[in-house]
Amino acid sequence: MDNGAMPFTLAHLLATPALRLALAPGAPPAGSPALSRPISAAHVSELTRPGPWLQGGELLMTVGLLLPMDAASCRAYVEDLRRAGACALGLGLGRELPYQMAPEPLVAAAADIGLPLLTVPEEVPFIAVTKTVFAAQAAEERRALERALEVQRRLTAAAAAGGVAGILGAWHHATGLAAGVLDLVGRPLATAGEAATALVDEAVAVLPTMARHGLRGSAVVDLPGRRASVQPVGAARLRGYAVVAGTPGPLLPVLVSLLSLEMERRHLAGDPERRRRVAVLGRLLAADAGRAAELLTGLGVTTRTLRGVAIEATAEGAADLAADIALALPGGLVRVASGGAVVELLAPDETAVAPLLDRFAAGRPAGIGGAVEPGTAATSLRQAVALLPASVRAGRPLSADEGVTSRLLWELAPPDVLRGFADTVLAALDETLTDTLRAWLEQNSSLEDAATELGVHRHTVRNRLDRVERLTGRSLAVAADRHELWLALRLREVAVAGATPGERDRERR
Repeated sequence: MDNGAMPFTLAHLLATPALRLALAPGAPPAGSPALSRPISAAHVSELTRPGPWLQGGELLMTVGLLLPMDAASCRAYVEDLRRAGACALGLGLGRELPYQMAPEPLVAAAADIGLPLLTVPEEVPFIAVTKTVFAAQAAEERRALERALEVQRRLTAAAAAGGVAGILGAWHHATGLAAGVLDLVGRPLATAGEAATALVDEAVAVLPTMARHGLRGSAVVDLPGRRASVQPVGAARLRGYAVVAGTPGPLLPVLVSLLSLEMERRHLAGDPERRRRVAVLGRLLAADAGRAAELLTGLGVTTRTLRGVAIEATAEGAADLAADIALALPGGLVRVASGGAVVELLAPDETAVAPLLDRFAAGRPAGIGGAVEPGTAATSLRQAVALLPASVRAGRPLSADEGVTSRLLWELAPPDVLRGFADTVLAALDETLTDTLRAWLEQNSSLEDAATELGVHRHTVRNRLDRVERLTGRSLAVAADRHELWLALRLREVAVAGATPGERDRERR
Protein backbone atom coordinates (compact mmCIF):
# COMPACT_ATOMS: atom_id res chain seq x y z
CA MET A 1 0.00 0.00 0.00
CA ASP A 2 1.33 3.42 -0.91
CA ASN A 3 1.79 5.49 2.24
CA GLY A 4 3.67 8.33 0.57
CA ALA A 5 6.98 7.56 2.34
CA MET A 6 10.38 7.59 0.63
CA PRO A 7 12.64 4.82 1.99
CA PHE A 8 16.19 5.78 2.92
CA THR A 9 18.54 4.03 0.50
CA LEU A 10 22.25 3.52 0.04
CA ALA A 11 22.21 6.27 -2.59
CA HIS A 12 20.77 8.70 -0.03
CA LEU A 13 23.47 7.75 2.45
CA LEU A 14 26.23 8.31 -0.11
CA ALA A 15 24.72 11.70 -0.89
CA THR A 16 24.94 12.87 2.73
CA PRO A 17 27.76 15.51 2.60
CA ALA A 18 28.77 15.32 6.28
CA LEU A 19 29.66 11.64 6.03
CA ARG A 20 31.87 11.85 2.91
CA LEU A 21 31.35 8.17 2.17
CA ALA A 22 32.74 6.80 -1.08
CA LEU A 23 32.25 3.70 -3.20
CA ALA A 24 35.27 1.45 -3.55
CA PRO A 25 36.59 0.77 -7.06
CA GLY A 26 34.45 -1.77 -8.90
CA ALA A 27 31.32 -0.96 -6.88
CA PRO A 28 27.97 -0.56 -8.71
CA PRO A 29 27.71 2.81 -10.49
CA ALA A 30 25.35 5.58 -9.49
CA GLY A 31 21.75 4.75 -10.46
CA SER A 32 22.34 1.03 -10.05
CA PRO A 33 19.50 -0.99 -8.42
CA ALA A 34 22.01 -2.12 -5.80
CA LEU A 35 22.24 1.48 -4.57
CA SER A 36 18.46 1.84 -4.43
CA ARG A 37 17.93 -0.79 -1.76
CA PRO A 38 16.46 0.57 1.49
CA ILE A 39 18.77 0.47 4.50
CA SER A 40 17.09 -1.18 7.47
CA ALA A 41 19.90 -0.48 9.96
CA ALA A 42 23.59 0.37 10.32
CA HIS A 43 25.46 -2.25 12.33
CA VAL A 44 29.10 -2.64 13.44
CA SER A 45 30.80 -6.04 13.75
CA GLU A 46 34.33 -7.43 13.61
CA LEU A 47 33.17 -11.03 13.35
CA THR A 48 34.49 -12.97 10.41
CA ARG A 49 31.05 -14.59 10.00
CA PRO A 50 28.51 -11.91 10.97
CA GLY A 51 25.69 -13.35 8.84
CA PRO A 52 23.81 -15.16 11.65
CA TRP A 53 23.51 -11.84 13.51
CA LEU A 54 21.87 -9.99 10.62
CA GLN A 55 18.21 -9.84 9.58
CA GLY A 56 18.58 -8.34 6.10
CA GLY A 57 18.90 -4.85 4.71
CA GLU A 58 21.74 -3.76 7.01
CA LEU A 59 24.80 -1.69 6.23
CA LEU A 60 27.50 -3.67 8.04
CA MET A 61 30.55 -1.63 9.08
CA THR A 62 33.95 -3.05 10.04
CA VAL A 63 37.61 -2.03 10.24
CA GLY A 64 38.68 -5.53 9.16
CA LEU A 65 40.58 -6.14 12.34
CA LEU A 66 40.18 -9.93 12.32
CA LEU A 67 39.53 -10.49 8.64
CA PRO A 68 42.32 -12.32 6.75
CA MET A 69 43.08 -10.43 3.56
CA ASP A 70 43.56 -13.35 1.18
CA ALA A 71 41.18 -13.82 -1.74
CA ALA A 72 39.45 -16.94 -0.37
CA SER A 73 38.80 -15.42 3.06
CA CYS A 74 37.47 -12.16 1.60
CA ARG A 75 35.20 -14.02 -0.77
CA ALA A 76 33.82 -16.21 2.03
CA TYR A 77 33.23 -13.10 4.14
CA VAL A 78 31.33 -11.23 1.42
CA GLU A 79 29.33 -14.35 0.53
CA ASP A 80 28.25 -14.63 4.16
CA LEU A 81 26.98 -11.04 4.07
CA ARG A 82 25.14 -11.58 0.80
CA ARG A 83 23.36 -14.68 2.10
CA ALA A 84 22.30 -12.77 5.20
CA GLY A 85 20.74 -10.06 3.02
CA ALA A 86 23.07 -7.18 3.90
CA CYS A 87 22.62 -4.26 1.52
CA ALA A 88 26.26 -3.03 1.71
CA LEU A 89 29.61 -3.30 3.48
CA GLY A 90 31.31 -0.26 5.00
CA LEU A 91 35.08 -0.37 5.64
CA GLY A 92 36.52 2.15 8.10
CA LEU A 93 39.87 3.65 7.05
CA GLY A 94 42.44 5.50 9.16
CA ARG A 95 46.09 5.87 10.10
CA GLU A 96 45.64 3.95 13.34
CA LEU A 97 43.33 1.37 11.78
CA PRO A 98 44.35 -1.79 9.91
CA TYR A 99 43.77 -0.19 6.52
CA GLN A 100 44.28 3.25 5.02
CA MET A 101 42.68 2.16 1.74
CA ALA A 102 40.43 -0.68 0.74
CA PRO A 103 42.48 -3.91 0.29
CA GLU A 104 42.41 -5.34 -3.21
CA PRO A 105 41.17 -8.86 -2.22
CA LEU A 106 38.17 -7.34 -0.44
CA VAL A 107 37.46 -4.92 -3.31
CA ALA A 108 37.63 -7.78 -5.83
CA ALA A 109 35.38 -10.06 -3.78
CA ALA A 110 32.74 -7.34 -3.30
CA ALA A 111 32.81 -6.41 -7.00
CA ASP A 112 32.58 -10.05 -8.08
CA ILE A 113 29.65 -10.88 -5.78
CA GLY A 114 27.85 -7.57 -6.38
CA LEU A 115 27.78 -6.26 -2.81
CA PRO A 116 28.44 -2.49 -2.66
CA LEU A 117 31.63 -1.67 -0.70
CA LEU A 118 31.78 1.77 0.92
CA THR A 119 34.78 3.42 2.54
CA VAL A 120 34.30 5.45 5.70
CA PRO A 121 36.96 8.19 6.10
CA GLU A 122 39.08 8.42 9.25
CA GLU A 123 37.38 11.51 10.65
CA VAL A 124 33.87 10.00 10.43
CA PRO A 125 33.07 7.65 13.33
CA PHE A 126 30.79 4.71 12.68
CA ILE A 127 28.28 6.12 15.18
CA ALA A 128 27.77 9.13 12.88
CA VAL A 129 26.73 6.79 10.08
CA THR A 130 24.43 4.87 12.44
CA LYS A 131 22.79 8.08 13.69
CA THR A 132 22.24 9.28 10.13
CA VAL A 133 20.52 6.04 9.14
CA PHE A 134 18.27 5.96 12.20
CA ALA A 135 17.47 9.67 11.92
CA ALA A 136 16.44 9.14 8.29
CA GLN A 137 14.26 6.18 9.29
CA ALA A 138 12.60 8.22 12.02
CA ALA A 139 11.90 11.00 9.53
CA GLU A 140 10.50 8.42 7.10
CA GLU A 141 8.20 7.00 9.76
CA ARG A 142 7.07 10.50 10.70
CA ARG A 143 6.27 11.29 7.08
CA ALA A 144 4.40 8.00 6.77
CA LEU A 145 2.36 8.82 9.88
CA GLU A 146 1.59 12.31 8.59
CA ARG A 147 0.59 10.81 5.26
CA ALA A 148 -1.62 8.24 6.98
CA LEU A 149 -3.30 10.94 9.06
CA GLU A 150 -3.91 13.00 5.94
CA VAL A 151 -5.46 10.03 4.14
CA GLN A 152 -7.55 9.27 7.21
CA ARG A 153 -8.81 12.85 7.27
CA ARG A 154 -9.76 12.63 3.60
CA LEU A 155 -11.59 9.37 4.12
CA THR A 156 -13.36 10.72 7.21
CA ALA A 157 -14.44 13.83 5.30
CA ALA A 158 -15.79 11.64 2.50
CA ALA A 159 -17.65 9.49 5.03
CA ALA A 160 -19.12 12.58 6.68
CA ALA A 161 -20.38 13.74 3.31
CA GLY A 162 -22.04 10.34 2.92
CA GLY A 163 -21.80 7.67 0.29
CA VAL A 164 -19.76 4.55 -0.34
CA ALA A 165 -18.64 5.94 -3.70
CA GLY A 166 -17.22 9.06 -2.04
CA ILE A 167 -15.19 7.04 0.45
CA LEU A 168 -13.78 4.80 -2.29
CA GLY A 169 -12.98 7.83 -4.44
CA ALA A 170 -11.06 9.46 -1.60
CA TRP A 171 -9.20 6.20 -1.01
CA HIS A 172 -8.19 5.84 -4.64
CA HIS A 173 -7.12 9.47 -4.89
CA ALA A 174 -4.98 9.19 -1.76
CA THR A 175 -3.40 5.77 -2.33
CA GLY A 176 -3.71 5.09 -6.05
CA LEU A 177 -5.20 1.66 -5.27
CA ALA A 178 -8.34 0.38 -6.96
CA ALA A 179 -11.17 -0.65 -4.65
CA GLY A 180 -14.81 -1.67 -4.68
CA VAL A 181 -17.68 -2.59 -2.37
CA LEU A 182 -20.09 -5.46 -2.99
CA ASP A 183 -23.36 -6.28 -1.28
CA LEU A 184 -24.12 -9.58 0.40
CA VAL A 185 -24.88 -11.37 -2.87
CA GLY A 186 -21.83 -10.02 -4.69
CA ARG A 187 -23.38 -7.13 -6.61
CA PRO A 188 -21.07 -4.09 -6.93
CA LEU A 189 -22.34 -1.06 -5.01
CA ALA A 190 -19.46 1.28 -5.94
CA THR A 191 -15.94 1.14 -7.40
CA ALA A 192 -12.96 3.46 -7.76
CA GLY A 193 -9.99 3.07 -10.09
CA GLU A 194 -9.61 1.72 -13.60
CA ALA A 195 -8.95 -1.83 -12.43
CA ALA A 196 -11.80 -1.84 -9.91
CA THR A 197 -14.46 -3.40 -12.15
CA ALA A 198 -12.31 -6.41 -12.97
CA LEU A 199 -11.22 -6.58 -9.34
CA VAL A 200 -14.73 -6.93 -7.92
CA ASP A 201 -15.80 -9.32 -10.69
CA GLU A 202 -12.95 -11.65 -9.81
CA ALA A 203 -13.53 -11.34 -6.06
CA VAL A 204 -17.10 -12.66 -6.31
CA ALA A 205 -15.77 -16.21 -6.53
CA VAL A 206 -14.36 -16.12 -2.98
CA LEU A 207 -17.44 -14.61 -1.30
CA PRO A 208 -19.31 -17.89 -0.61
CA THR A 209 -16.32 -19.15 1.37
CA MET A 210 -15.95 -15.87 3.25
CA ALA A 211 -19.68 -15.68 3.99
CA ARG A 212 -19.44 -18.76 6.19
CA HIS A 213 -17.08 -16.84 8.52
CA GLY A 214 -19.18 -13.68 8.76
CA LEU A 215 -17.29 -10.66 10.08
CA ARG A 216 -14.24 -12.84 10.74
CA GLY A 217 -13.80 -13.75 7.09
CA SER A 218 -11.11 -11.30 5.91
CA ALA A 219 -8.58 -12.67 3.44
CA VAL A 220 -5.74 -11.78 1.12
CA VAL A 221 -6.38 -13.66 -2.12
CA ASP A 222 -4.54 -14.14 -5.37
CA LEU A 223 -6.96 -13.23 -8.12
CA PRO A 224 -6.13 -13.72 -11.82
CA GLY A 225 -3.14 -11.47 -12.43
CA ARG A 226 -3.38 -9.57 -9.13
CA ARG A 227 -3.43 -9.81 -5.37
CA ALA A 228 -6.25 -8.29 -3.41
CA SER A 229 -7.55 -7.94 0.11
CA VAL A 230 -11.21 -8.90 0.63
CA GLN A 231 -12.63 -7.58 3.88
CA PRO A 232 -16.06 -8.04 5.50
CA VAL A 233 -17.94 -4.79 6.02
CA GLY A 234 -20.42 -4.25 8.82
CA ALA A 235 -20.66 -3.56 12.55
CA ALA A 236 -22.60 -6.17 14.49
CA ARG A 237 -23.70 -7.98 11.30
CA LEU A 238 -22.19 -8.59 7.88
CA ARG A 239 -23.46 -6.00 5.38
CA GLY A 240 -21.14 -6.49 2.41
CA TYR A 241 -17.51 -6.78 1.30
CA ALA A 242 -14.68 -4.36 0.51
CA VAL A 243 -12.19 -5.44 -2.16
CA VAL A 244 -8.88 -3.53 -2.31
CA ALA A 245 -6.00 -4.09 -4.71
CA GLY A 246 -2.72 -5.08 -3.10
CA THR A 247 -2.00 -6.42 0.37
CA PRO A 248 -3.29 -5.04 3.68
CA GLY A 249 -1.56 -1.94 5.05
CA PRO A 250 -1.99 0.31 8.08
CA LEU A 251 -4.74 2.37 6.43
CA LEU A 252 -6.94 -0.57 5.44
CA PRO A 253 -8.66 -0.86 8.87
CA VAL A 254 -9.58 2.82 8.59
CA LEU A 255 -11.18 2.25 5.21
CA VAL A 256 -13.08 -0.82 6.42
CA SER A 257 -14.30 0.99 9.54
CA LEU A 258 -15.65 3.94 7.58
CA LEU A 259 -17.25 1.69 4.98
CA SER A 260 -18.85 -0.33 7.79
CA LEU A 261 -20.26 2.87 9.26
CA GLU A 262 -21.65 3.91 5.89
CA MET A 263 -23.15 0.46 5.20
CA GLU A 264 -24.86 0.50 8.59
CA ARG A 265 -26.20 3.94 7.78
CA ARG A 266 -27.49 2.66 4.44
CA HIS A 267 -29.11 -0.26 6.23
CA LEU A 268 -30.93 2.05 8.64
CA ALA A 269 -31.86 4.44 5.85
CA GLY A 270 -33.48 1.52 4.03
CA ASP A 271 -35.94 0.90 6.86
CA PRO A 272 -38.71 3.13 5.41
CA GLU A 273 -38.47 1.38 2.04
CA ARG A 274 -38.49 -2.06 3.67
CA ARG A 275 -41.54 -1.06 5.71
CA ARG A 276 -43.26 0.06 2.52
CA ARG A 277 -42.58 -3.28 0.87
CA VAL A 278 -43.82 -5.13 3.94
CA ALA A 279 -47.07 -3.18 3.62
CA VAL A 280 -47.24 -4.06 -0.08
CA LEU A 281 -46.70 -7.71 0.83
CA GLY A 282 -49.67 -7.58 3.21
CA ARG A 283 -51.89 -6.02 0.53
CA LEU A 284 -50.70 -8.53 -2.05
CA LEU A 285 -51.74 -11.47 0.14
CA ALA A 286 -55.29 -10.09 0.25
CA ALA A 287 -55.48 -8.95 -3.40
CA ASP A 288 -57.23 -10.50 -6.37
CA ALA A 289 -55.38 -11.27 -9.59
CA GLY A 290 -55.73 -7.80 -11.13
CA ARG A 291 -54.74 -5.88 -8.03
CA ALA A 292 -51.85 -8.26 -7.35
CA ALA A 293 -50.41 -7.59 -10.80
CA GLU A 294 -50.62 -3.83 -10.17
CA LEU A 295 -48.82 -4.12 -6.85
CA LEU A 296 -46.02 -6.19 -8.37
CA THR A 297 -45.63 -3.76 -11.27
CA GLY A 298 -45.23 -0.95 -8.74
CA LEU A 299 -42.26 -2.85 -7.30
CA GLY A 300 -40.74 -3.46 -10.73
CA VAL A 301 -41.49 -7.19 -10.59
CA THR A 302 -42.76 -9.07 -13.61
CA THR A 303 -43.63 -12.66 -12.82
CA ARG A 304 -46.15 -15.33 -13.76
CA THR A 305 -46.04 -17.04 -10.38
CA LEU A 306 -45.06 -16.44 -6.79
CA ARG A 307 -43.86 -18.99 -4.29
CA GLY A 308 -44.29 -18.51 -0.55
CA VAL A 309 -41.32 -19.27 1.69
CA ALA A 310 -41.25 -19.42 5.49
CA ILE A 311 -38.00 -19.56 7.50
CA GLU A 312 -37.77 -20.27 11.19
CA ALA A 313 -35.55 -17.70 12.91
CA THR A 314 -34.81 -16.42 16.37
CA ALA A 315 -36.78 -13.49 17.71
CA GLU A 316 -33.53 -11.54 17.99
CA GLY A 317 -32.28 -12.30 14.49
CA ALA A 318 -35.47 -12.34 12.43
CA ALA A 319 -35.39 -8.64 11.51
CA ASP A 320 -31.77 -8.77 10.30
CA LEU A 321 -32.42 -11.98 8.38
CA ALA A 322 -35.43 -10.40 6.67
CA ALA A 323 -33.41 -7.29 5.79
CA ASP A 324 -30.59 -9.38 4.30
CA ILE A 325 -32.96 -11.45 2.15
CA ALA A 326 -34.83 -8.33 1.04
CA LEU A 327 -31.62 -7.06 -0.60
CA ALA A 328 -31.32 -10.20 -2.71
CA LEU A 329 -34.97 -10.93 -3.48
CA PRO A 330 -36.56 -9.25 -6.54
CA GLY A 331 -39.23 -6.91 -5.19
CA GLY A 332 -37.99 -7.34 -1.62
CA LEU A 333 -41.28 -8.93 -0.52
CA VAL A 334 -40.10 -10.07 2.90
CA ARG A 335 -41.54 -9.64 6.37
CA VAL A 336 -41.23 -10.91 9.91
CA ALA A 337 -44.41 -12.73 10.87
CA SER A 338 -46.47 -11.41 13.75
CA GLY A 339 -45.01 -14.02 16.11
CA GLY A 340 -41.56 -12.53 15.55
CA ALA A 341 -39.65 -15.78 14.96
CA VAL A 342 -40.62 -16.61 11.36
CA VAL A 343 -39.50 -14.77 8.25
CA GLU A 344 -42.00 -14.93 5.38
CA LEU A 345 -41.34 -13.99 1.77
CA LEU A 346 -42.80 -14.25 -1.72
CA ALA A 347 -40.30 -15.31 -4.36
CA PRO A 348 -40.96 -14.52 -8.06
CA ASP A 349 -40.68 -17.42 -10.48
CA GLU A 350 -37.14 -16.52 -11.58
CA THR A 351 -35.80 -16.77 -8.02
CA ALA A 352 -33.64 -19.78 -7.17
CA VAL A 353 -35.03 -20.42 -3.70
CA ALA A 354 -32.63 -23.20 -2.64
CA PRO A 355 -29.44 -21.11 -3.15
CA LEU A 356 -31.16 -18.19 -1.43
CA LEU A 357 -31.85 -20.30 1.64
CA ASP A 358 -28.37 -21.79 1.56
CA ARG A 359 -26.83 -18.32 1.43
CA PHE A 360 -28.88 -16.57 4.09
CA ALA A 361 -30.55 -19.29 6.19
CA ALA A 362 -28.27 -22.31 6.04
CA GLY A 363 -29.30 -24.92 8.59
CA ARG A 364 -32.57 -23.21 9.45
CA PRO A 365 -35.95 -24.98 9.10
CA ALA A 366 -37.79 -23.65 6.06
CA GLY A 367 -40.95 -24.39 4.13
CA ILE A 368 -41.44 -23.67 0.43
CA GLY A 369 -44.97 -23.35 -0.91
CA GLY A 370 -46.14 -24.23 -4.38
CA ALA A 371 -45.82 -21.87 -7.33
CA VAL A 372 -49.13 -20.03 -7.70
CA GLU A 373 -50.52 -17.04 -9.55
CA PRO A 374 -49.96 -13.74 -7.70
CA GLY A 375 -53.65 -13.50 -6.82
CA THR A 376 -53.43 -16.67 -4.71
CA ALA A 377 -50.04 -16.03 -3.10
CA ALA A 378 -51.54 -16.35 0.38
CA THR A 379 -52.22 -20.03 -0.29
CA SER A 380 -48.59 -20.73 -1.12
CA LEU A 381 -47.40 -18.88 1.97
CA ARG A 382 -49.79 -20.87 4.18
CA GLN A 383 -48.36 -24.05 2.71
CA ALA A 384 -44.83 -22.86 3.50
CA VAL A 385 -45.68 -22.04 7.12
CA ALA A 386 -47.45 -25.39 7.55
CA LEU A 387 -44.29 -27.21 6.45
CA LEU A 388 -42.07 -25.71 9.18
CA PRO A 389 -42.71 -28.42 11.83
CA ALA A 390 -41.95 -31.13 9.27
CA SER A 391 -38.82 -29.25 8.20
CA VAL A 392 -37.61 -29.26 11.81
CA ARG A 393 -38.09 -33.04 11.90
CA ALA A 394 -36.48 -33.63 8.50
CA GLY A 395 -33.51 -31.36 9.21
CA ARG A 396 -33.76 -29.64 5.83
CA PRO A 397 -36.00 -27.21 3.90
CA LEU A 398 -39.17 -28.85 2.60
CA SER A 399 -41.21 -27.95 -0.45
CA ALA A 400 -44.95 -28.32 -0.91
CA ASP A 401 -44.17 -30.27 -4.06
CA GLU A 402 -42.94 -33.07 -1.80
CA GLY A 403 -44.58 -32.08 1.43
CA VAL A 404 -48.16 -32.84 0.35
CA THR A 405 -47.33 -36.46 -0.48
CA SER A 406 -47.67 -39.36 1.92
CA ARG A 407 -44.08 -40.37 1.22
CA LEU A 408 -42.84 -37.29 3.10
CA LEU A 409 -44.84 -38.38 6.15
CA TRP A 410 -43.40 -41.86 5.89
CA GLU A 411 -39.89 -40.49 5.75
CA LEU A 412 -40.53 -38.48 8.89
CA ALA A 413 -42.08 -41.30 10.92
CA PRO A 414 -39.83 -43.81 12.74
CA PRO A 415 -39.39 -47.04 10.71
CA ASP A 416 -40.65 -49.27 13.54
CA VAL A 417 -43.89 -47.28 13.69
CA LEU A 418 -44.43 -47.69 9.94
CA ARG A 419 -43.63 -51.40 10.06
CA GLY A 420 -45.91 -51.95 13.05
CA PHE A 421 -48.88 -50.27 11.36
CA ALA A 422 -48.44 -52.21 8.12
CA ASP A 423 -48.09 -55.53 9.94
CA THR A 424 -51.16 -54.87 12.06
CA VAL A 425 -53.31 -54.37 8.99
CA LEU A 426 -51.81 -56.91 6.58
CA ALA A 427 -50.35 -59.64 8.81
CA ALA A 428 -53.14 -62.13 7.95
CA LEU A 429 -52.64 -61.84 4.18
CA ASP A 430 -50.36 -64.09 2.19
CA GLU A 431 -48.44 -62.91 -0.87
CA THR A 432 -51.22 -63.85 -3.32
CA LEU A 433 -53.89 -61.92 -1.45
CA THR A 434 -51.54 -58.97 -0.95
CA ASP A 435 -50.73 -58.80 -4.67
CA THR A 436 -54.41 -59.05 -5.57
CA LEU A 437 -55.36 -56.27 -3.17
CA ARG A 438 -52.60 -54.06 -4.51
CA ALA A 439 -53.59 -54.65 -8.14
CA TRP A 440 -57.27 -53.93 -7.43
CA LEU A 441 -56.49 -50.68 -5.60
CA GLU A 442 -54.02 -49.51 -8.24
CA GLN A 443 -56.60 -50.21 -10.96
CA ASN A 444 -59.12 -47.91 -9.24
CA SER A 445 -61.22 -50.81 -7.87
CA SER A 446 -61.77 -52.37 -11.31
CA LEU A 447 -62.15 -56.17 -11.18
CA GLU A 448 -61.61 -56.49 -14.92
CA ASP A 449 -58.40 -54.43 -14.99
CA ALA A 450 -57.02 -56.14 -11.91
CA ALA A 451 -57.74 -59.58 -13.38
CA THR A 452 -55.97 -58.61 -16.59
CA GLU A 453 -52.92 -57.41 -14.70
CA LEU A 454 -52.80 -60.59 -12.59
CA GLY A 455 -53.64 -62.95 -15.47
CA VAL A 456 -56.61 -64.55 -13.69
CA HIS A 457 -60.38 -64.53 -14.05
CA ARG A 458 -62.34 -61.62 -12.58
CA HIS A 459 -64.25 -64.05 -10.31
CA THR A 460 -60.93 -65.19 -8.89
CA VAL A 461 -60.15 -61.57 -8.03
CA ARG A 462 -63.54 -61.19 -6.42
CA ASN A 463 -63.09 -64.31 -4.31
CA ARG A 464 -59.65 -63.22 -3.17
CA LEU A 465 -60.95 -59.78 -2.20
CA ASP A 466 -63.72 -61.41 -0.16
CA ARG A 467 -61.04 -63.31 1.74
CA VAL A 468 -59.11 -60.02 2.27
CA GLU A 469 -62.18 -58.47 3.85
CA ARG A 470 -62.69 -61.46 6.17
CA LEU A 471 -59.02 -61.66 7.22
CA THR A 472 -58.43 -57.94 7.76
CA GLY A 473 -61.83 -56.96 9.09
CA ARG A 474 -61.99 -54.08 6.57
CA SER A 475 -64.78 -53.48 4.11
CA LEU A 476 -63.68 -52.60 0.60
CA ALA A 477 -66.94 -50.74 0.13
CA VAL A 478 -65.93 -48.20 2.81
CA ALA A 479 -63.57 -45.43 1.62
CA ALA A 480 -61.80 -45.15 5.00
CA ASP A 481 -61.09 -48.89 5.05
CA ARG A 482 -59.82 -48.84 1.47
CA HIS A 483 -57.50 -45.96 2.31
CA GLU A 484 -56.17 -47.77 5.37
CA LEU A 485 -55.41 -50.87 3.32
CA TRP A 486 -53.73 -48.83 0.60
CA LEU A 487 -51.67 -46.97 3.19
CA ALA A 488 -50.57 -50.21 4.83
CA LEU A 489 -49.45 -51.58 1.45
CA ARG A 490 -47.45 -48.46 0.73
CA LEU A 491 -45.89 -48.41 4.17
CA ARG A 492 -44.82 -52.02 3.80
CA GLU A 493 -43.15 -51.14 0.50
CA VAL A 494 -41.26 -48.33 2.21
CA ALA A 495 -40.22 -50.63 5.08
CA VAL A 496 -39.05 -53.34 2.66
CA ALA A 497 -37.14 -50.82 0.54
CA GLY A 498 -35.14 -49.75 3.59
CA ALA A 499 -34.48 -53.27 4.88
CA THR A 500 -31.56 -55.63 4.30
CA PRO A 501 -31.97 -58.40 1.63
CA GLY A 502 -32.76 -60.99 4.31
CA GLU A 503 -35.31 -58.73 5.94
CA ARG A 504 -36.93 -58.05 2.57
CA ASP A 505 -37.34 -61.78 1.97
CA ARG A 506 -39.00 -62.20 5.36
CA GLU A 507 -41.31 -59.23 4.67
CA ARG A 508 -42.44 -60.77 1.37
CA ARG A 509 -43.13 -64.13 3.06
